[in-house]
Amino acid sequence: MTRKAIALLSGGLDSGVAAAQFVADGGSVTHALFFLYGQRAAPREAAASRALAQKWGAQWVPIELPWLGELASHAGSALTDPGRELPRGTAERPGDAASAAAVWVPARNAVFVAVAAAFAEAHGAECVVAGFNREEAETFPDNSSAFLQAATAFLGLGTRSGVAVVSPTLDLDKAGIVAAARQLGLVQGDFWSCYEAGDQPCSTCESCLRSRW
Repeated sequence: MTRKAIALLSGGLDSGVAAAQFVADGGSVTHALFFLYGQRAAPREAAASRALAQKWGAQWVPIELPWLGELASHAGSALTDPGRELPRGTAERPGDAASAAAVWVPARNAVFVAVAAAFAEAHGAECVVAGFNREEAETFPDNSSAFLQAATAFLGLGTRSGVAVVSPTLDLDKAGIVAAARQLGLVQGDFWSCYEAGDQPCSTCESCLRSRW
């Protein structure tokens, strides 16, 4: 039987490759969830997310969480507050604990996973697919294997069907994820990983620097 999943699909490199790998491994993504929480890059992210969902025949579901953006701005996140300057890095040092703190959105992945689990339980999907990775896990703990395991344990009690969280990219760094994207037939233009929504990626924010091809 084909394993069914709900994908967290931001439109960025990590979530896109995670979902693509899940499908390549024989799974089926029934719904792709895209969250709108006031992030700067929302228009570009949404376009990429929707196009990726269409590749797999998944139903694309935009979900508005304005309150999460309000909390993020209140907490000082530059990701949702255009009045704050985004941290900039270099190829040698794309980001650190300080830059992660500057764009942190309170409990974002915890909220996203919980919402996706509700979709999974309602639509008979066994799992939630997320694009976690070991490189960002060093400064973003909600990208780590510990978070994935804890989320699965939590959802084992919080859903009647025991929804699990899976991440085909969990053990990869960004270079490994780019390599996986190429093997899956994906190209850089399939994703939008930049923190901003310009005509082209800014190439200087942490996400751009980590996601370079």
